[in-house]
Amino acid sequence: MNGLWLVARREIVTRGRTKAFVISLVVSAVLVAAVAFLPKLFSGSDSYTVGLVGAQSQALRPALTGTAEEAEVAVRDLADEAAARGAITAGDLDAAVVDGRRILADGEVDRELGLLLENANQTVQAQRQLADAGLDPAKVTRAMTVAPLEQVSVGADARYAGIRTGLASLLVMVLFFLLIYSSMYVAMGVVEEKGSRIVEILLSSVRPWQLLGGKIVGLGALALANLLVVIVAGLGAAAATGLTADLPPGMVGIVLSALFWFVLGYAFFAAMAAALGSLVSRQEDANSVLTPMTMLMMVTYLVAYYAAVQPNGSVARILSLVPPFSSMVMPVRMAGGGVATWEIAVAAVLMLLATAGMLMLGARIYRRAVLRTGGRVKLSEAVR
Repeated sequence: MNGLWLVARREIVTRGRTKAFVISLVVSAVLVAAVAFLPKLFSGSDSYTVGLVGAQSQALRPALTGTAEEAEVAVRDLADEAAARGAITAGDLDAAVVDGRRILADGEVDRELGLLLENANQTVQAQRQLADAGLDPAKVTRAMTVAPLEQVSVGADARYAGIRTGLASLLVMVLFFLLIYSSMYVAMGVVEEKGSRIVEILLSSVRPWQLLGGKIVGLGALALANLLVVIVAGLGAAAATGLTADLPPGMVGIVLSALFWFVLGYAFFAAMAAALGSLVSRQEDANSVLTPMTMLMMVTYLVAYYAAVQPNGSVARILSLVPPFSSMVMPVRMAGGGVATWEIAVAAVLMLLATAGMLMLGARIYRRAVLRTGGRVKLSEAVR
């Protein structure tokens, strides 16, 4: 194994210091962190300043100041409607209520603020009409206050359905881009070494399986580091924006499953990429020979994206057990919740077997094709 680790260390040092790797690492972290900040940026303001004009509008003050759980509302008393219009135009007020009948705003009233004002107005008007009818508003309110119905899900917990779908969709994109990016790196490295004849010098010191295994392990370590940086950036941004309180339980399991399935998916596709890359000697021919792998990864991505929306659909459940689709579909289903333990176990065993088989097949093709320079080597010749 010394030869394998020697090659792996060389790949980590060589590729890890390149500007392309560092830039991709930074860009991945920034993009994932930005996704966590987007809800905060587009959620709108949670604090408002409202002006009150007239005695009827003044009655809204207790109802408005009691909405602290929904939004922070600051209330200002204004002399007349002209003062309210001037304050709104100057940007000092978000809205103003005039004589308990009209709402003034610069354009359309913010949706959340409009609901707060409507609820406050309905509460005040209802209390006034009850008093005019000779009824005690407090007693009527107590009589009409009943405990809400308890919602119990007989299936998976649906309280986090939205956030689980978002996590699964994000996980699909991250896994896909990291898998295809790192696998392409493996293939391009093989083609580069073969085209420059460096592989002949390397194979005089190490065996083919050591060179191939070291390349896969070294580049895989960099890809895993990239994934860890993305996860840390995403969770850190979620903590900074206060979204961690909305995250579903079992986040540790979701993170560990993403790492586990990424390792299996990377080993499978990296072995395939290395085998296909060893068939050609020029970078110009690499894209054509890698087409079967990229098509397979695209199909896997589309299925995984469908699974993010319908994690318990028939297509998602079946293909989450079938390698190599399971490398992306199963972690996405697990992020969505409601996956049986036996499904995870079966998918893991089948994916382990498929990965081991692909590593053996890839090593066989690599050993027989990597030293044959010149024209493209036929896959059938390399397999035999």
